[in-house]
Amino acid sequence: MSQDIQTLTHALREFALARNWAQFHAPKNLAAALSVEAAELLEHFQWLTEAQSHNLDAPKKAEVAAEAADVLLYLLQLCDKLDIDLLDAARQKMVVNAVKYPVAEARQGEVR
Repeated sequence: MSQDIQTLTHALREFALARNWAQFHAPKNLAAALSVEAAELLEHFQWLTEAQSHNLDAPKKAEVAAEAADVLLYLLQLCDKLDIDLLDAARQKMVVNAVKYPVAEARQGEVR
């Protein structure tokens, strides 16, 4: 696992332990919290056009960054509780997706 991710995961573990929050961090609860945070991230884009979603002003971009961080932090905590190496899982998933969605087939309907 990446040293940065390990360091962040360790800091999250210490943060929760210092506040006695580990008792609430069952995988089920972390998955639910992750879902809520992902919905809060989506809420920032709910009524924007595609063009608007690409051109967020600085305050909105900061809000989106905070929600994205919440998603990442809950995901790291969930993976920590389940002893999942998130980077390894992501790499494996990319291999599966490469087989499932070959480039030649994915580009068949492309307008040129």
